[in-house]
Amino acid sequence: MINFPTGKINLGLHILRKRNDGYHDIETAMLELPFCDVLEAIESEESAFNTSGLEIPGSGNLILDAEREFRKHEQIPVLSFHLHKIIPMGGGLGGGSSDAAFALKLMRDNYAPQITNEELKEMAAEIGSDCAFFIDGGLQYATGRGEVLNPLNIDLKSYSVVLVNIGIHVSTKEAYDGVVPNESRLSLKEILEKPIAEWKEVLVNDFETSVFKKYPELEQIKCDLYDQGAIYASMTGSGSTMFGIFESEITAIQWSQKVVYEKYVKL
Repeated sequence: MINFPTGKINLGLHILRKRNDGYHDIETAMLELPFCDVLEAIESEESAFNTSGLEIPGSGNLILDAEREFRKHEQIPVLSFHLHKIIPMGGGLGGGSSDAAFALKLMRDNYAPQITNEELKEMAAEIGSDCAFFIDGGLQYATGRGEVLNPLNIDLKSYSVVLVNIGIHVSTKEAYDGVVPNESRLSLKEILEKPIAEWKEVLVNDFETSVFKKYPELEQIKCDLYDQGAIYASMTGSGSTMFGIFESEITAIQWSQKVVYEKYVKL
């Protein structure tokens, strides 16, 4: 049993207000990218989890969280998981959330096909705020903590994306430091309905304010992307991956030797 957890970028991110539960209400658009990890599961006598590829820091494991959540609803055999990690961790690309969501889909597809995507989203929302997005993927407008999702009809198929990750890990708490919530402005959904050529002036990720102060090299990458011809450039999520959207295919972009990761994706 195998599937391919995808990544995502955020097209803008507004932090609206602090909630009573300690989280923040946000609005953002998440765009799924054809850029994947590889997740395999086999039936086994003992439960296990192994990885290859990029290192996964920390002790938490969202795939095993997904397995535990799924077993609350269905009885399934003992599974051994192997994840080949390609999407960088801690870069705002949603790789960990995607791994969890795709683990849910893998178990559903092989053992409980009667479970709907809506039911899977409810399970995914128990694991993490971004997890539910990856059940349907595509391009979706997200509100609440990021778990309230509605599809967006914006055609981006003729564009390409360059991702740049220089190995900086930004924690969510760190990104929120210095950010002032603001709900008195044009909604992000209305901004996204404008022509993409106008996004540069009005489509913002609120986390850039605090993250760029601490890591000015990320702001320089954003400038470099525009210098290379990006029609829109931004940081994704709480950072630190930067991305540029280009109108045409490009062959290469040269970065400093600090760059540890660069990826070109055709939408």
